Amino acid sequence: MTTCNRLQNLLPILSSLIAITLALLVGAGLILLAGANPIIAYTALFQESLTTYFGFGNTLTKMTPLLFTSLGVLVALKGGQFNIGGEGQIYLGALGSSLIGLYIQGIPAFIHIPLALFAGFIFGAVWGWFPGYLKAIKGINEVITTLLLNYIAINLISYLVQNPLKAANAPSPYTELIAKTAQLPIILPQSLAHAGILLALITAVILWILLVKTPLGYQINTVGFNPIAARYAKISVERTIMLVMSLAGGLAGLAGACEVMGLKYRLFAQVSPGYGFDAIAIAFLSRGNIWGVVLTSLFFASLRSGANIMQRSAGVPITVVSAIQGFTILFMAIALALEYRGKVTGD
Repeated sequence: MTTCNRLQNLLPILSSLIAITLALLVGAGLILLAGANPIIAYTALFQESLTTYFGFGNTLTKMTPLLFTSLGVLVALKGGQFNIGGEGQIYLGALGSSLIGLYIQGIPAFIHIPLALFAGFIFGAVWGWFPGYLKAIKGINEVITTLLLNYIAINLISYLVQNPLKAANAPSPYTELIAKTAQLPIILPQSLAHAGILLALITAVILWILLVKTPLGYQINTVGFNPIAARYAKISVERTIMLVMSLAGGLAGLAGACEVMGLKYRLFAQVSPGYGFDAIAIAFLSRGNIWGVVLTSLFFASLRSGANIMQRSAGVPITVVSAIQGFTILFMAIALALEYRGKVTGD
């Protein structure tokens, strides 16, 4: 392999690292403007979220929905589709698992947990299939439909938990607790970390095998890379589009299921604090690499996990973390634009 080829292979990794570094530098500037010390602030943020027992458990908890949903965005991208609907799919997955946890009782955990997870996957998959169908059969842009479906899902769950599913005498909109047999076990005692992170990591491995080692993965990648060539190869582009969008929705649905089954144990009006939108940034930062998605999900989760500690220890507003995430996306977009321009001009 020539030096040029090595540099081309390293470019996606380097551009992501540069984007994150620049975002942290800009964040340091914002911290200085807030009258705090960036070194103290960042030390508090990452030390709490990655090196303390409870903090790392909290990071793993936040990493779970980010990883599931990011994998959903990635598999859609592999098929040439832009799934902007992860947030709504999280809500539908949470609804599916909640219904199983609330209304099916008296069965052992080894049946109840997989059943609730499957329901979360199916609810999310259906929510993803719909825009996939509209794109494949009707030619309607999936960015528009997935984005609009987010608001339908959020308002649907809000209505359900305020009316038919609301717990008796609840002071705010939420359901009754799901059955204990539908709750995911805690993997780090005295922390929030639950078995959902293990499921997410196993899913990442399975998805890598699917995309890299199987004929179905070849089909998905071919449609994403060149749908015209895929038709010549007798691959059904329409069926593949619906498949990847359903799979993307199902993975995001698992994120919602794990939020209910492993963390909150009931369905709230605000299931997700924006994980579905963070997942878009994570998938793009990872440049289509599944292991990159795992590491970037950990980075974003650590930012969310350590934000409160940073605020208490260094007096830095939590909004700085949101700014860092935003600048990471901005710098990554600039890198992608420059890379694309270089390819077009032949530089």
